[in-house]
Amino acid sequence: MPGPAVGLWLFEAREFGDTLADVVPWLESFCEPVETKAGGDLDFWVRDGSAVGLTALDPTGVGVFSLSEDEEIPAEDEDYSAFSQPPVQGLVLAAGCSGPANHLVLGRLTIALAERLGALIDFDSLLSHPTPRDDTGNAALLHQARALVASLPGRAVEVSYDTGGGGRWFRHVGDVEFLEAWLQYPGFRLVK
Repeated sequence: MPGPAVGLWLFEAREFGDTLADVVPWLESFCEPVETKAGGDLDFWVRDGSAVGLTALDPTGVGVFSLSEDEEIPAEDEDYSAFSQPPVQGLVLAAGCSGPANHLVLGRLTIALAERLGALIDFDSLLSHPTPRDDTGNAALLHQARALVASLPGRAVEVSYDTGGGGRWFRHVGDVEFLEAWLQYPGFRLVK
């Protein structure tokens, strides 16, 4: 079963290959192997979690992770008005399987990469609900998500997008400080 994924929004244009050239040596210092796939995507396995702040990580329960370019960023149907400019490039960081350890490692990898790249974090949906895509348009879900986000430090904003059929819904995009706080929250999980 595929695991959770997050987006990394970059606000300065770079070639994906240049981004990988910066990231691969860092990943190789605590992951093995780091494999480049067709199209330049990366697959890697975390062997030493201390590099991302996880000192007690047992890598046997953690699956493969991947990093790829998100060719849909910027998207024409998304409202970027909460930002001084729209993102110019996106990356996708994903866990190959689910489970609490994979959510936690993905969160820590995301923080480290967002800091290295100066990126914001696209949670790909509203936070605090296990299957938010099934409830688009649900006012109670939106209220719950807004209350959660308001209770945590850092910055997280709603970005609206087309759902098809003329509807609009939201995803959360936040900074590193927000994700740090979300990782400590009792109901923490990333979106699958």
